[in-house]
Amino acid sequence: MNTITRKTMLYKTGVEYGDYTMNHVQGCAHGCKYPCYAFMMKRRFGQVKDYESWLEPYLVSNTLELLDKEIPRLRNRIKSVQLCFTTDPFMNGYPEVSQMSIAAIRKLNEAGIKCITLTKGQLPIELAELSSENEHGITLISLNEQYREKMEPGAVSCEARLASLRALHKAGCRTWVSIEPYPTPNMIEQDLQEILEAVSFTDRIIFGRANYTREASSYREHKHFYNERAAEVIAFCEKRGIDFHIKAGTISE
Repeated sequence: MNTITRKTMLYKTGVEYGDYTMNHVQGCAHGCKYPCYAFMMKRRFGQVKDYESWLEPYLVSNTLELLDKEIPRLRNRIKSVQLCFTTDPFMNGYPEVSQMSIAAIRKLNEAGIKCITLTKGQLPIELAELSSENEHGITLISLNEQYREKMEPGAVSCEARLASLRALHKAGCRTWVSIEPYPTPNMIEQDLQEILEAVSFTDRIIFGRANYTREASSYREHKHFYNERAAEVIAFCEKRGIDFHIKAGTISE
């Protein structure tokens, strides 16, 4: 696998439900076509040239050395570290990425720092051997495999994601699901209730609208649609006792 080095690893994130984050890979082979916000930002600032180069990930080879330097300085400020916001910590087809992710989580846990993971890959069962404070999540916007192949061509199947999440849940881990970016009916006709039922074993559900896409914004009733779907998520979670978060901008006045 291609590698690069960096000067820093841990940084404070501006994401509304995040604290600190680390991105120990540049690029992502999953090739999401929402379009991907991470890709758009990296291209905007000249870190990647085009979509094809984004699909060729580079592992940050000095990740663990950077953590050794930064953890002592930041540990008292950090509530949690999320893996990752601009790449995937368990990238399909790249075992080197998963191995580095687990090593980084172990190092952070040893310093008393909780980690939160989010993937469109397969969560390794080895995560259950790490701190019970950690939280492990998957992105799941549909149960339709044809739509998944269209929008997330390099990611693992919806079924494989759910199976790995269930395995960690059964092993006693805290689990969560990100249903974002949720598509409008002109992109795919589907029943949100079916998705919610499929992930009803999780501890937390995050729901958000589709952004940066013409299809969602051109859907005439998109504001009403997202208001209704957000209300559906809230009602479902409150009934089941599941923690939830509705992303800012999803609900319109």
